[in-house]
Amino acid sequence: MTEKPVFLVKLLLPVLLLASLLLGSCGFHLRGQLPLAKYPAIHLQGDRHSQLLTELSMQLSRNNVQLPEQSSVDIPQITLDRDSLQRRTLSLFPNGQVAEYELIYTVNYQLQLPNQEPVPYQIELFRDYQDDPNRALAKARELDLLLAELRGQAVARIIRQLGRL
Repeated sequence: MTEKPVFLVKLLLPVLLLASLLLGSCGFHLRGQLPLAKYPAIHLQGDRHSQLLTELSMQLSRNNVQLPEQSSVDIPQITLDRDSLQRRTLSLFPNGQVAEYELIYTVNYQLQLPNQEPVPYQIELFRDYQDDPNRALAKARELDLLLAELRGQAVARIIRQLGRL
């Protein structure tokens, strides 16, 4: 019985060593959290009931960024002006009902770094959405999930933009 574990350890160790060597040689490394160390605090401004603002504040908190309630000249400020969802018809059923939409999620925000003027940014994200009038409740739930995914991607882009500055 002691032969099996020893054999597995002898086999597993070289395999793990080889895998780590291959991953290290190709330049792979774990990303971890985004490097927002140069922004220890960021003031967020916008509609307090906005789901986008809530998700952005949660993501910044996960990256150890403090979110002060009051604005100050020595900390960056993100102002979420508006986010909107538009639908454009892509195709129709033979009876004339809409079969497929293109969802266009737009986020307008401003980023003001200390001692600088605010810089406006716009994010546009696109998704195709197939509609089925026979499954209205399920499609409404799918639309909610798509919108949540689009919000998450918009937040990720805002944070990547912060990391690039």
